[in-house]
Amino acid sequence: MTIEPVISAADEKQEVPGLSGLTHEWLAAIGEDPDREGLLKTPHRVAKAWGFLTAGYHKSLHEAVGDAVFAAEGSEMVIVKDIEFYSMCEHHMLPFYGRAHIAYIPDGKILGLSKFARIVDLYSRRLQVQERITTQIADAVQELLEPKGVAVHMEGVHLCMAMRGVQKQNSSTTTSAMRGLFKDDPRTRAEFMSAVQGTLRGR
Repeated sequence: MTIEPVISAADEKQEVPGLSGLTHEWLAAIGEDPDREGLLKTPHRVAKAWGFLTAGYHKSLHEAVGDAVFAAEGSEMVIVKDIEFYSMCEHHMLPFYGRAHIAYIPDGKILGLSKFARIVDLYSRRLQVQERITTQIADAVQELLEPKGVAVHMEGVHLCMAMRGVQKQNSSTTTSAMRGLFKDDPRTRAEFMSAVQGTLRGR
């Protein structure tokens, strides 16, 4: 006899439609019994979790930032460091995670500091590769602020390398994207890179 789990209406609204049934089939395909007690609610939990993990598909950049772009004087470098990110690799659908560092040189506009984390989440909560997230964050800051320069540096640990395949648990991947002065001026770029040394693997 199949025992149906009790799922609230609120939980159902947060689920990715159709994913619960697919997860039930997936569990059976790998040799599990999806109807045993420990797995009864797993398809619904997975559908809800993936609603959160892929929320970036359903929000625009301007929705994420809101009205947090402000006019301001000054042209000194602004750096927001150690923004944690979590994403899902589009090749194996396994997690990768790490830290992002973002810098820009204002040209009449600044962004509320908490919004940099919102931008990182916006692009991380999709099926991704780290190289693309890095570029998307840089392009987003460039679009919003039109600054004199933008720099993004990310370091991530990829479980598709640690858990399977080559199984290298101590490996990490770094990616960078430079715009404007950070790309054209080696001294500006060096100042940024010096400021963000000692990231995930250096802790």
